[in-house]
Order: sequence, then structure tokens, then C-alpha cells
Amino acid sequence: PKAMGGSGEGTNPEQLFAAGYSACFQGALGVVARNENADISGSTVTAEVGIGKNDDGFGIIVKISASLPNVDAETAKSLIEKAHQVCPYSKATRGNITVELAV
Repeated sequence: PKAMGGSGEGTNPEQLFAAGYSACFQGALGVVARNENADISGSTVTAEVGIGKNDDGFGIIVKISASLPNVDAETAKSLIEKAHQVCPYSKATRGNITVELAV
């Protein structure tokens, strides 16, 4: 990114991480939904990844947003919280980065 001294052209590491994390999270959401007999057809997951201040100076900050049009808000929230527990990216980074979940 230009803000960090780069040219601003091409794909940066944060974008690549976001693509991988959102795809992995979508898979975890599918596993959880099958176990809960929930209809997540038409669902989408996006991840926004950036660098921000934390207790140690700077670190990775992630916001995972999920749209689950075929379930109510309470069910959607429960499903993404459970997906966050089984997603391999979430497991690998737990306690190391800030992750916000949004429906």
C-alpha cells in the first residue's frame, strides 16, 4: 500500500491473507451449517485485513463479515461464532491477531 511506502500497485499480502481466510471461513461455515441443519445457500463471507495498533505496537487486524440470507440474525451469529472455532485460519491465529465477526 502507498500508505506503507509501496507503489500501491498489485496485490498486497493483506489482500492475499483476506482471500485465503474468507475462503477457509466459508468452508468452516459449511461444516457447521451441515451439523446444525441450517440452510446457508447464497451465503457469502468477506474478510478485511489490515495493519493496526495493538498492545505490542502494530499487528494484523481482521474483520470477517458473513451474509446468511436464509437464516435469522440470531442463528447467523451463532453459526459464524461456531465457524470461528473450527476454521483452520482462526485456529492458527487465535490469540495472535485481532478478529472481529460481523453478520
